[in-house]
Amino acid sequence: MAPSSHANKWLFVTGTDTDAGKTVVATGLLAAAKQAGLSTAAIKPVAAGCEDNGEGLQNTDALQLQAAASYQLPYQQVNPVALQAAIAPHIAAQEQGKTLSASRLVGYCRGLGLLPVDMLLAEGAGGWRVPLNNRETLADVARELNCQVILVVGLRLGCINHALLTAEAVRRDGLTIAGWVGNTIDPEMPRIAENIATLRRLIKEPCLGIVPRLNDLNPELVASYLVLPAEFEK
Repeated sequence: MAPSSHANKWLFVTGTDTDAGKTVVATGLLAAAKQAGLSTAAIKPVAAGCEDNGEGLQNTDALQLQAAASYQLPYQQVNPVALQAAIAPHIAAQEQGKTLSASRLVGYCRGLGLLPVDMLLAEGAGGWRVPLNNRETLADVARELNCQVILVVGLRLGCINHALLTAEAVRRDGLTIAGWVGNTIDPEMPRIAENIATLRRLIKEPCLGIVPRLNDLNPELVASYLVLPAEFEK
């Protein structure tokens, strides 16, 4: 059964750090939703580390979101703010003479809100408190949209502290964590099973899956390791 019409369709995918695996998990969730018969649209409102291959600045992560979503949007709607330098977005924006604001990014996201889809997914940049300017962070975008949050935990040494602090910050901001996903960054991490068990014990929200280190990051394969948040399950 698709989510009810009054349900909040927004999921915001954040990570414990940069390169935690947000896009891997986000595209996996989009594939899982498709397999469950749900329609989806996705946006990465701001992305740093973009390249111009003849069609303007584009970001690899945003292109993957565009391909994985069932409702196909033009690139400019999937990634409305594309920044060249692979650095903190607010610094990259300053270098390009741009100003980032939560209200503008929220506006881009709300443009997707009228689409006839069951799930709207927004992927952040870096972690939960990535600055947009001197006053705002990407967390303000998730708060304004009242998103449910998917926390991607990059499984490597130090991940327990990062995960607990991020979860604490999300809750303090008044948002619901729909679930967390462990993504294996370092398959040689000492005591990885024990670390995962500790995360399961200390994070009160549900674990939606543990993604192993994969050579093939095909979204359908990633989806096989995930379950959808309860609100989107059949």
